[in-house]
Amino acid sequence: MYKSIIRPILFKFDPESVHHFTFSMIKFLHQIPGLPTLIKKKYRIEDKRLEREVFGLKFKNPVGLAAGLDKDAKIYSELENFGFGFIEIGTITPKPQDGNPKKRLFRLKEDKGIINRMGFNNGGIEAAIDRLKKNKGTLIGGNIGKNKMTPNEEAVEDYTVCFEALYPYVDYFVVNVSSPNTPNLRELQDKEPLTQLLTTLQQLNLQKDKPKPILLKIAPDLTDTQLLDIIEIVQSSHIAGVIATNTTISRENLISENKKETGGLSGKPLTKRSTEVIRFLSEKSNQAFPIIGVGGIHSPEDALEKLAAGASLIQIYTGFIYEGPELVKKINKALLKG
Repeated sequence: MYKSIIRPILFKFDPESVHHFTFSMIKFLHQIPGLPTLIKKKYRIEDKRLEREVFGLKFKNPVGLAAGLDKDAKIYSELENFGFGFIEIGTITPKPQDGNPKKRLFRLKEDKGIINRMGFNNGGIEAAIDRLKKNKGTLIGGNIGKNKMTPNEEAVEDYTVCFEALYPYVDYFVVNVSSPNTPNLRELQDKEPLTQLLTTLQQLNLQKDKPKPILLKIAPDLTDTQLLDIIEIVQSSHIAGVIATNTTISRENLISENKKETGGLSGKPLTKRSTEVIRFLSEKSNQAFPIIGVGGIHSPEDALEKLAAGASLIQIYTGFIYEGPELVKKINKALLKG
């Protein structure tokens, strides 16, 4: 029904407008007595065999929602009802910011991809915390970044502010230095600034009574040499793991009319490269740390490929948009078949 009726209608309208409309509809439907139970019954698979324990956390199943969809933690509990094992919110910055000028979100229908240049648009850390205080058991990852106006030399302070404020309300953290849509942000992936940033956050983390996993989200556009640096940095800073990968700036082999738009590309064009990065990190590190695999998962086969390459967990976003909520259930069913 989603792919044959709902998606064709939604795809006739502006992607960002559809995003807000869909959020409103999901929120509305969950206010109808009995409907949340029906949604859970349709999409959730409760089975002990799906449970995973990774970096000290217990996940109901290994299929999560990637950051970017629920930036401001507005409907995380409702989204969990569609079968996700965990929800990652953000990217959140210390202060609210509008992001880049519209139009900034583009479908690449023929390629089953999306290009976005949103620019960390979000309501800021305090607004997100107000909503997270109402969490009733959803496993939450907090994806954090710096404000656009904060120079890279002061970036550590922004990440520290987010870490300290969000600490009581999320289960794990994701340090996002790999979005292509904030000027110069990817420069923080260089060895020296990245080591300083992660070491600082981990030192703060270890001062807590219960340290929480800190993950690094990396770009798919890194070279093998840079990926080897990432392995070294993760191990030297003692953070928990890596999310591979963010969106790409590559436009190789695209056929859709929007292919020349600037921004980060997600979806099917990213499937192969993100799996390559996962396999490289897993093999070269001797599986020294967990990897969350994300990028171009549009089918159970894509998900199983990521896990076989070395991912401990996976996340979807663009696949959720193109394939619908049934995708989460299909992946979990495929995992049970083994």
